[in-house]
Amino acid sequence: MNGEQRARPVFVGDERATLTSVLQWQRDTLMMKCAGLTDDQLRLKAVAPSGLSLLGLVRHLAEVERGWFRNVLNGEDVRGYFPKNEAGEWTEFHVEDADPAESFKIWEDTCARSRAIVEAAESLDVRGRYGDERYSLHYILAHMIEEYARHNGHADLLREAIDGTTGE
Repeated sequence: MNGEQRARPVFVGDERATLTSVLQWQRDTLMMKCAGLTDDQLRLKAVAPSGLSLLGLVRHLAEVERGWFRNVLNGEDVRGYFPKNEAGEWTEFHVEDADPAESFKIWEDTCARSRAIVEAAESLDVRGRYGDERYSLHYILAHMIEEYARHNGHADLLREAIDGTTGE
């Protein structure tokens, strides 16, 4: 995917259109950062001493999408795609034997489900729950933009270290 394939954010529109389009821009940016790389490059932990990889970020963001949209907002009880190991650690960043195609499919399917949940919500004031805390769709969209933006910064550094590619 190149930069021209990203869905352009809504610059003038209502709040839902603006928030959802900026979130999609961030999703597309992550895909752009991963485009054209081999499976080994996607698994590469390219910025020492960090254990982050582009594939790990994709897997992590699938979990974040699942947690916030399906479990918190929609009240589902969907277990993690990449469960804890025997040591009790989440495994989304353990990518040595991970299948990139499967991981991207999980992320893409999860993003599609998230978009459907948002589209079905009657307003940004719809609320979900995690434990005793309540969260509005408005907050969740803003948080997801922040989550992707932070990790896309990581993806920028990883991609540059892998093959020198830079850019927004």
